[in-house]
Amino acid sequence: MPKHSKVSRLANVPGIGVDRMGNAADAAHDPEILRLENLDTDIPPPAIAIETTRCAIGADENNSYLPFLGQDELRKAAAKRVSRVCGQEYDWRSQCIISAGGMSGILNCLLAMLEPGDEVIVTDPTYAGIINRIRLAGGVPIFVSLIPSSAGWRLDLAALAQAASSRTRMLVISPGMPSGHVLTQTEWEAVARVCVQADAWLLYDAAMERILYDDRAVIHPASLPSMLERTITVGAASKELRMIGWRAGWIVGPQEIMNDIGLVSISNVVCQTGISMAGVAAGLNAQDDGLKDAISIWEQRRNTLLDEFKGLPVIPPHGGWSLLLDAAALGMKSQEVTEQLFRNAKIATTPMLGWGDNAVRYVRFVFSNEPKERLKGLGEKLKTALGL
Repeated sequence: MPKHSKVSRLANVPGIGVDRMGNAADAAHDPEILRLENLDTDIPPPAIAIETTRCAIGADENNSYLPFLGQDELRKAAAKRVSRVCGQEYDWRSQCIISAGGMSGILNCLLAMLEPGDEVIVTDPTYAGIINRIRLAGGVPIFVSLIPSSAGWRLDLAALAQAASSRTRMLVISPGMPSGHVLTQTEWEAVARVCVQADAWLLYDAAMERILYDDRAVIHPASLPSMLERTITVGAASKELRMIGWRAGWIVGPQEIMNDIGLVSISNVVCQTGISMAGVAAGLNAQDDGLKDAISIWEQRRNTLLDEFKGLPVIPPHGGWSLLLDAAALGMKSQEVTEQLFRNAKIATTPMLGWGDNAVRYVRFVFSNEPKERLKGLGEKLKTALGL
């Protein structure tokens, strides 16, 4: 066997933690374990998306590499979705590419747009999978803190302004993921200022943009002045449509960069999952995709967790599927908390190692996959397990 040493591009790329906890919970084969570690959901996809997928499986045109950039109907539906949300018109032929999931689309964009050493501004915390992909593409993540409070998270605007430099190539923003932070109008305007002043791109992870609580409204950054030509939107079927296993996403942005992203897409995953695209298009085009009802359920679960965690250092999420507990505020390490919760209380959670410089102090609780009835009593279980 050839001598092996880790290649340099993996030197600062750890795992995401979710896999280890998920594997441990799966291996236990114990239905009593609360599965709060992974971004799954028990709320099904739109019925029309499932039925359309069933019909698509036997069609020969879905058993093909072509078209490399995605089937026309899904490209049309995705471009229409982004256009409707941001109030700007996108041409599906020249400004939309289908990817094999949202994270695949994000990696394709990073590979198409970053030179080695380019700086990419991200929030802290940010999903470890995004940070890892920035590093794999040769970029350098620059962290800007999210400031926690009993009312929720807010972006450190002074730190954001100071983070930009002559090496800034891009900002990556993921509303709702993983902290539940949702940018306000003021925060989006600050992001836009940095993009314009640094002449940088904005890579907008829109997978959870409509999963909002407390009657918040979507603010799409491409709707802001001077941002249409700077914003690349990456969407996914996995969250709002609950179509995780379909592995379909979309990239919508300025025509000038789409050819490069398309070249990387063909060189990377080659093509998308043929049998899934018609179903995803049906879900995007559905008059009622079930999201409103799903948000109501997720919000009830969030509220249940917040009630259970009263008196504990948690930050209320304004969107997304998860909330964070500050382990350091309890005098503990995040990995220590997750191990004790799993061992002593049958609660699977994720320590946020590798999710940012400050994120290491937090434990993530996902509330999208457990009914609120199973979440009741979680607070006492946690306190008992941790000896609080």
